[in-house]
Amino acid sequence: MKNVTITLEEDVLRWAKIRAASEDTSVSRMLGEELRRKMLSEQSYEIARERFKARAIKALKSSNASYPSRDSLYER
Repeated sequence: MKNVTITLEEDVLRWAKIRAASEDTSVSRMLGEELRRKMLSEQSYEIARERFKARAIKALKSSNASYPSRDSLYER
């Protein structure tokens, strides 16, 4: 673990201390956990995006057919 120094407005720090105390944790741990959640969320988005981009392109029509109607594309 590495230490980091941050600057917060007084009212934000006061709120963070109260919130951390109510969760029986420290401001440092609370911020660390929130940053980890954001990192994991971003990583899962990137994985999903790469998976989507790796999928084979599906043609909407064969070379001699007409395009499907809008209604048929959006049938539920």
